[in-house]
Amino acid sequence: MAFPLPESNPEALGLDPRPLERMCAVIERHIAEGHHPGAQVAVARNGRLALFRSFGTARVAPEGARDGDAGGRPADARSLFLMYSNTKVVTAAAVWMLVEDGLLRFSDTIAGHVPEFAANGKGEITVLQLLTHQGGFPSAVVPEACWEDHALLRKTVSNFTLEWTPGSKVRYHPAAAHWVSAVLIEAITGMDFRAFIRDRVTAPLGLADEIVVGLPAGQLDRAADIYDPKVDGGYVPRAGENTAAHHAAGIPGGGGYGSARGMAAFYQMLAAGGALNGARVLAPRTIEFVTRNFTGDRIDEYMGLPMCRGIGPHSRGEHPLARGLGTIAHPRTFGHGGVGSSYCWADPVSGVSFAFFSNCRQTEEFHNRRMDVISSLAHMSILPA
Repeated sequence: MAFPLPESNPEALGLDPRPLERMCAVIERHIAEGHHPGAQVAVARNGRLALFRSFGTARVAPEGARDGDAGGRPADARSLFLMYSNTKVVTAAAVWMLVEDGLLRFSDTIAGHVPEFAANGKGEITVLQLLTHQGGFPSAVVPEACWEDHALLRKTVSNFTLEWTPGSKVRYHPAAAHWVSAVLIEAITGMDFRAFIRDRVTAPLGLADEIVVGLPAGQLDRAADIYDPKVDGGYVPRAGENTAAHHAAGIPGGGGYGSARGMAAFYQMLAAGGALNGARVLAPRTIEFVTRNFTGDRIDEYMGLPMCRGIGPHSRGEHPLARGLGTIAHPRTFGHGGVGSSYCWADPVSGVSFAFFSNCRQTEEFHNRRMDVISSLAHMSILPA
């Protein structure tokens, strides 16, 4: 399948190539310094791909072997990276589509569609609270046994207990809220949430091979391994994530796989009000609504700063500090990150979208600093239309 964004170049799209070259040089330097073995970056504007590059190694060869030997492999255009929490926005988009189908409202309670979810005082939690990280159960855990047993998954999320009153705080839910979203999708549609995401979100956009929530066995060779930072000269593979079972699970809050150009295209769709290369999947008013700031100046207690939460992504806002989207970003810029490794965003004012993936789960201190530099360089390239 042809990639849906026609290829172009920065100059033709009103982008200054010099900041983009500096951005790529920063990524290359970080690889040389040992911060991550491999990476991808992509920048698009107004329905065209301005930049897409792969760097370094997708899978690190064992000591003494070379890339291409004994499992080592360089990163290339075919590589898919673990998106971690960038997956949240893809899952949220599936929920938005249920609203557009007239099957759900953002003000609906989860229990209105999954009655047993009302257990343990959760009966009044709304879809909006769930997807803006106000649900009240950020530490809840879904065990691996639920990955392919969806009756057990529904029972497990229904038995979640509250840590605080829903709506009283903003605190990032790393995984639990989007497992609830998966159960909600399945309860309403009768479909496996992974199939619904593929059929309604990625396939209509021509991105089914670029953004995958639930990686099939036939594409496992495309998955870049994910690592912890170097110890004594070598990267440490993250055993829990580098498995066929994890790839197939499509954990809805953090287990999708994608390419940088695929997510740059997905965010092009969002920046353009729900359409990509002639394929419309969402209405402009829906995009405007879900990218609003629903949490105002309230501090996200997990992040330690206001996150300006939308119903899926967060936005830049006008606070002095920003996470991931770039300090100099336009206030309406919105997107999401992946823990210690990635960030994707769109600036709907300029029509620019951006995606960066790496395959090492770095410290938040390094990751936040890196993404501020890289994202800000991408913003510096934007020239007046």
